[in-house]
Amino acid sequence: MTPPSKAAIRQVLQYTIPELLPDLHIEAWVSSVPPLGAFFGSLITAVLMHRLGRKFSVLLAAPIWVVSWTFIALAQRWEIIMIGRALSGIAVGITLPSAQIYVSECSDPKIRGVLASFPSISMSLGIVFSYVIGSFLPWRQQAWFACAVAVVQFFAILYLPESPVWLKSKKKIPEADVSAEWLVLSGFTTTADQVNQVKLYKSYSFRALCRRTVLLPLAVGLTLLMIQQLSGIDAVIFFTVEIFRSAGSSINGNIATIIVGLVQLLSNFASLFVVDRFGRKPLLIISGALMSISMTSMGFAFNLTDSGNHNYGFLPLMSLIVFMIGFSVGFGCIPFLLMGEIFPTKQRSILSSFAGSFNLLIMFLVIFTYHPLQRAITTAGTFWAYAVMCICGVLFVIFLVPETKGRDLESITQLFEKKTHSRKVSAISSGTDNKHGVDNLAVVITTSDVNLAHPDGVPPVSKT
Repeated sequence: MTPPSKAAIRQVLQYTIPELLPDLHIEAWVSSVPPLGAFFGSLITAVLMHRLGRKFSVLLAAPIWVVSWTFIALAQRWEIIMIGRALSGIAVGITLPSAQIYVSECSDPKIRGVLASFPSISMSLGIVFSYVIGSFLPWRQQAWFACAVAVVQFFAILYLPESPVWLKSKKKIPEADVSAEWLVLSGFTTTADQVNQVKLYKSYSFRALCRRTVLLPLAVGLTLLMIQQLSGIDAVIFFTVEIFRSAGSSINGNIATIIVGLVQLLSNFASLFVVDRFGRKPLLIISGALMSISMTSMGFAFNLTDSGNHNYGFLPLMSLIVFMIGFSVGFGCIPFLLMGEIFPTKQRSILSSFAGSFNLLIMFLVIFTYHPLQRAITTAGTFWAYAVMCICGVLFVIFLVPETKGRDLESITQLFEKKTHSRKVSAISSGTDNKHGVDNLAVVITTSDVNLAHPDGVPPVSKT
């Protein structure tokens, strides 16, 4: 379970302690500072995950959360609340990439998709829970409760093993074997060849990071995360009550918020049973299509409101329910799952940290631009813009995202490292690559890539 969500805290601050929010400018910053703090938190996560391990990075977030919620619970001035909210965001920025990578590397390929969906379920559960307790508990008690949750998180993670993939990358072979045995990972090996084959060049050198087999997975991950945020998800979560009130819906805004949160939770839970059965690409396509349809209908509801017509019944509520269903089964969890699957092992820490920072920065921008967009292109136009971005996401997935269902992490890396000369492209494109969409990514290693991969700068002679 996550601590109370940013949306619930925003409502608590706005409606129960207005003396701590002297003007709208301060309220806007207090409401949206967590994503900004998370942006900076994720920047340091690469170093933490690479040098100290995945488990330690997740563990580190708990004491930061304890401090942040203590600040909020004891706050007498808005500056203290701001500091507490920023620290909470930093903890989120550390946790998101670390937890997703940790889960992916500690999961058997057959159930990795299921386990990787649990972070999204936990966040949804935290949001719903905070919506509910925010209606009953005073805000200070809610902050203390979140502090207690962080303490439980620390001790729950303390006795778990470190990622065997990280241990293997550090040549801690005995520890990696023990960890893999504890986690019952099938097919995990620590042979010398596998340990050394990815260390043909310095993992974090400029030339290594600019290799096509690093940049292409990064481009896929960043684009999916950008579509995730530009779908409008955090604008919806932040301003659900306001959206229902602005739409003139007859449904109580707080009740509608809880309903939408419950739908998101149930949809995330349902995704456990489909993510490894139907694959990543089909779910992303369905997700984007549902989100586009729901945002389009939401735009029509606001367009009717602007025209003075309020006879649209439950259209706003049904639109957001469909949106949450679509988001939860695809773009809500699969981009983070793919980050742990397609990023190369040696660069996974820094790429995940960079991708997490990028995601949080886009989140901050989406939240900050929601009201300016309303004023510039109307609320209906804002939701239609979100719908267009969802359609762009569908097209991107169809043509440029490879399928990773059922593959172990080594084979996924090899999927992006397929080598061919131009005269063999036709033969390859008719085989496995076309099936998984990698041909569309143009994952063709160049001569310079081969030279770079070899320690002496000379490509090995192929023996046939």
